[in-house]
Formats: sequence, C-alpha cells, structure tokens
Amino acid sequence: MATIMPFRGLRYAPAAGPLADLVTPPYDVIDAAAQEMYYRRHPHNIIRLEYGKVYPEDTAENNRYTRAAACYAAWRREGVLVQDERPALYRYEQEFTFGGRRLVRGGFICALKLAPYEEGVVLPHEETLPKHKADRLLLMRACRANFSPIFGLYADPERRVEACWRKAGDLPPDVEFTGEDGQAHRLWVVADPYVIRAVQEILAPAAVYIADGHHRYETALAYREERRQEEGNPEGERPYDYVMMALVNLYDPGLVCLPTHRLVKNRASLEAGGLLERLQEHFAVEPFPLAPGHGNFPQFLRELAARGGLTGGGGAGSRETRRHAFGLYLGGGRLYLLTLRDEGSLPRLMPPGRSPAWQNLDVSVLHCLILERLLGIGAAEREGETHLAYTREEEGALAAVDRGEYRMAFFLNPTRVEEVVAVARGGEKMPQKSTYFFPKVITGLVINPLD
Repeated sequence: MATIMPFRGLRYAPAAGPLADLVTPPYDVIDAAAQEMYYRRHPHNIIRLEYGKVYPEDTAENNRYTRAAACYAAWRREGVLVQDERPALYRYEQEFTFGGRRLVRGGFICALKLAPYEEGVVLPHEETLPKHKADRLLLMRACRANFSPIFGLYADPERRVEACWRKAGDLPPDVEFTGEDGQAHRLWVVADPYVIRAVQEILAPAAVYIADGHHRYETALAYREERRQEEGNPEGERPYDYVMMALVNLYDPGLVCLPTHRLVKNRASLEAGGLLERLQEHFAVEPFPLAPGHGNFPQFLRELAARGGLTGGGGAGSRETRRHAFGLYLGGGRLYLLTLRDEGSLPRLMPPGRSPAWQNLDVSVLHCLILERLLGIGAAEREGETHLAYTREEEGALAAVDRGEYRMAFFLNPTRVEEVVAVARGGEKMPQKSTYFFPKVITGLVINPLD
C-alpha cells in the first residue's frame, strides 16, 4: 500500500526574491553553462543547494556538499526559507506549450513512505548509475533534506484525486509565476485534513511508478538505512522514512513523454561503411541526405515517427506490436532511416529471459542489436559513461557529430507511457535514459526537511 503523507514544507519567503529567479530544473539536466547561469541569476537561487559548484581547491571539509549545508542552514536561520505551520499536500500545475498546443499537467507534492522495490509499492522502470547515486547520497548526508521532488505516476482513470481538489474549493494558487521558458507554475498549499484523508484513501491501494528520479529514490533508501543504523533502529517513523515526491495521474491529459537520443564516441570498431553493411543484416537502411541548413530534418523526424507506429490490434485476439525504427547520423549530411526488417524475428534476436514488453521497447532493440552487438557498447561501457551520451536536442545532436565531438547519433521515437507501466509491472528495468517526461518537475518550490 502506498503511504502518502502531508509534510511541513520549507518554501521561499516572498522577500527572498522573484520565484522565477530562484528555481531550477532537476540537477541531472543542468550542465556547466546552465549551472553558472543560475548562480548569476540570484544569490538565493536553489542551485546553491541542489547542485553546487566544484572547485579545484575543494577538500573533505570544504566542498559542494558542505557549502550546500552551510547555505541551507543560513537561509533557514535568516528567513530566506520559511517552514509552513501545518502539514500539507502541495497541489501543483505546470502549463506549457507542446506541439503547438497549450497543455496543463496537474499533480501534487507529498511525502511518500519509502519501500524497497521488491515490495511492489514503488516500481522503477530504468537502470541507474552508481556515481549519480553517490553524489546524491553525499548531499543528503550533508543537508538532511530533499531539495527536489521525485516524479512519480499513479493510475486513477476516474480522476478521483482531481475531484478532491475541486472539493477543496476553487481558490487562487498560493504561488503563481511564469518562467523564462514560458512555463507557468501554480502551487496550492492544501492543509485541509478531510481533503488530505480522501487523497490518502484513494491512493492507498495504488502502485507508484517512478517517472523521473530513480537515482534520488534509491539514494533515499540508502540514506534511510544509514540513519536507522546511526540511531540504533529506533521505534516509530522518522522524517527520513519518507521521500518528497510529485505524483501525477497516468491519465492526466498533460502527461507527455519524449525520447532521449544517443550520441556515440570513442568507438573505432566499425567505420561508417562497415557499420551500414552490418546493419543491413536486420534493418532496412534508407539514405535520407540532410539538406544544407537542415531544412528537411523535421520531415525526417516525421517519417521516423510514422515508421515507428503500431501494427495489429484490429481483430479478435490480435495484439498491438510496435514497429522499430531509428535514425542514424554519421556527419557530413549522411542521415539514414533504419527499420527492422522482420518484427517476428525479435524474440529470437533479443536476450532470452526478458519479457515481450521489454523486448519490444525501441531502446532495448537499439541497445541490444546495434550498440552492443555492432559497436561493443554493453552494460559495463554504459555504466562507465565513456562511450555513450544522451540528449534531448535533435539539432544539437547533428551539430555535435558534425563538430567531431561524437562519431554518430541515433534518434529514437518516444517510449509510450503504457510501455513504461508494462515493464515496471513485470519487475524489469529499461536501459538508462529510456524516457524523458516533459516538462521536468521544477526544483525549489518546496523543500522537505529530514531533520
């Protein structure tokens, strides 16, 4: 059973500055340039807590984690961050533009009781990388807080949770602002015990699927065990038995999942001609020369989406399967469309012991049949992060290959939410960076103190 609790969140005081200048995306999408930008934007920007700078002169006593802890304590002491008087659930809406339409994704931020994956209450769908968990654990040890909510999904087809918010009344949000990217953020502090109890009862039997934040969730589990051992396994619940999570309904009309593309470097095992020849063993390889200025690239992406559609599912007893198609860019305008020739051969080609749901994922097919089999980028190489990088930027991927920073780029279609749920329910995990739920849940609206 999912145990959802209200908590007394720490939030920026109005005098701290405009919220649009204080918040950031989660740490894992912030590169060095963005980090510097957020540092310069405002002296109270959450970047100083969530993802501090590293300096050459750092020591065990003075580093990004100790500086975050000192800054966090100072902001609490000085009233930059103020704790809400009553435990609350934080209803949260993000309004954004996607595909030429304005969408709203609703959800709420809560404290979710930690549960190991094997209990089936919280289910992952992606593999994690050790170094990212080590980084987050050091931050939690130093600060004893959740600075950014994990993004989770739950199934509520009747949208009963949304009805609970309506019962709370059509009140103006407690927080409302628009960021520089045009996204609007609205937050309601819901402390009504009757509304909270209703939400808890609705979601008690539900499973929670991690959409974004696997590293932070696994870190929270490790941190809980550390604190329990430090305190001699105390009786009763402690704040560290919970983790801050933003929950969104799988049936929310604003839920969008985008692809994460792959960039390959440092692999000299196959030159372009040899790779294309080997690919033809299982894929139809169609040249799609890139026009100067990339003017025909949107047309290529539309064709890739059309090739990667669903087949079957029309007759009694039939079953929808996904066609597998990828884009490959080798630089110099050499763009190709790769389509799996024989979908029926997939169970024979993919690793045994995996479910059909896992075997039919685009990312699984790409990783097993191309990255591992042809380029020698297996699990160990992916974990080391020396040969593979990930990006959401299609045009940026083309430019990176043309600059010689990467040997090639592979473009994917998005993973469907139904595929995420099917793999998670089966107790399996997708390869890293299989999904990109858009937009990211913002960091800095609410902090969950664990002390």
